[in-house]
Amino acid sequence: MDDKDRATGDAGDHADSAFEALLAEGAAVPTEGWDFSWFEGRATEERPSWGYAMSLAGRLAGASAALDVQTGGGEVLDFALGRAAPKAPVLTVATEGWPANVAKATALLSPRGIAVVASPEDAPLPFADAAFDLVVSRHPVRPLWDEIARVLRPGGTYFAQHVGPRSVFELVEYFLGPQPEGVSSARHPERERAGAEAAGLEVVGLRTERLRVEFHDIAAVVHFLRKVVWMVPGFTVEAYRPQLRALHEQIEADGPFVAHSTRHLFEARRP
Repeated sequence: MDDKDRATGDAGDHADSAFEALLAEGAAVPTEGWDFSWFEGRATEERPSWGYAMSLAGRLAGASAALDVQTGGGEVLDFALGRAAPKAPVLTVATEGWPANVAKATALLSPRGIAVVASPEDAPLPFADAAFDLVVSRHPVRPLWDEIARVLRPGGTYFAQHVGPRSVFELVEYFLGPQPEGVSSARHPERERAGAEAAGLEVVGLRTERLRVEFHDIAAVVHFLRKVVWMVPGFTVEAYRPQLRALHEQIEADGPFVAHSTRHLFEARRP
């Protein structure tokens, strides 16, 4: 082997080891909760102009009894309550369906006197009729409109940020190929408006935005797909290793992989 061949081989070995190290790093990061701080410097997502967490703080400051549905690890509610204090609601409760998140949210929110109730995302809300004047949620899997209407007091408000249709689908289709137009249509804001109105709610605000997302390395892609499990169902590093390698090489050669998220801000009121 001459010096040129040896140098090429060394470069290939280095590239392989760098790729494997990134895969291992992305696969090792814990996925509990909705704290995305690990992505700093590795992935970016443009934020909606309405600033949900700060807007939520204002709503909490004006409420007497609040429910956070599908709170995740409790991070957004904790932040908003910190900004709402000392005018936070007298009663605040949260629900969560994923056991690991229930534990994380309980540890974070219990010092504030907030109970986190383990409740599957598709189950009826375990609360009495007209128990809350404010129901909130950030990125619910699916809003249960009849249940939201039932637990709201007359004049009460549902205030939430939802994931819109075909969010980050450039990444989904990279791994799964072209998806039918009907996929993710349940998240369309107008379809959700119709669902809310059918449950007897009055939709008083609905804003939508499409936002730029960049993945700067393959570790960020791996962690994202492990954390947001419905994007590529059944995702594992081993099952998608060829696609991950090709995407790693693409990012190394061309720069960040660009996708777009969709979000809508939803406000509805029980008459």
